[in-house]
Amino acid sequence: MIYRILPIFFLLFSSFSSNNKVVLEKNKNTLIKALISKTVLTVDAKAISLYNTLHTNNLPLPKLESFTKALKGFYALQAKGVIQKNILTLIDFSLSSNVKRLWIIDLNSNTVLYNSLVAHGRNTGNGFANSFSNAAESYKSSLGFYATGEVYQGKHGLSLRLDGLERGLNDNARSRAVVMHGADYVADSFIQNHSRLGRSLGCPAIPMHMTKEIISLIKDKSCLYIYHPSLNTVKNSKFNL
Repeated sequence: MIYRILPIFFLLFSSFSSNNKVVLEKNKNTLIKALISKTVLTVDAKAISLYNTLHTNNLPLPKLESFTKALKGFYALQAKGVIQKNILTLIDFSLSSNVKRLWIIDLNSNTVLYNSLVAHGRNTGNGFANSFSNAAESYKSSLGFYATGEVYQGKHGLSLRLDGLERGLNDNARSRAVVMHGADYVADSFIQNHSRLGRSLGCPAIPMHMTKEIISLIKDKSCLYIYHPSLNTVKNSKFNL
């Protein structure tokens, strides 16, 4: 919305006399800030409305905070043309690895399609994720927004490349080979035997029996967001567009 309003504002701005331009220049930043603030509020309201009307398929919903942040990023990336599908994958790493903390939501039909277990990196934590990294060989998960890439057959079988979209936060994902793949240690039986889910080398690993259907659905430029409350304190992360 703001991108439609600002060109009109600057067109009017250019048609004023020099004196009026001086006055408008002083107020330009204030107006831009107000427009951005209004846009953010509009997105928040839309997120809350959508959240309250999601078709759940009898599946639990993600937390409103993580969903709202995910939806804001989704709209921004969609506007830039970085993502091309109305599918949103949300992983909430504030939750225990023993619970299903991955959601896949169809934003065309506003329907929760999947709610699944998902692993975090070996050095990111035990039952809870609490340490993250963008560095190679860290064996840690990276937070933030990703665009899904192409499918390939790797050492874990069917796998999905991920491109991190936030500079300094996750943009080394492809070079680190952080991908989505299936794993035997992502299962209720593993939790029963070890009191926690198994861990990856940094990949968001999912249950083997769901790998094909999930990867087939979200491949090729859909939005994946990995949330954790510590994102609120991360500075200078920007979409790598």
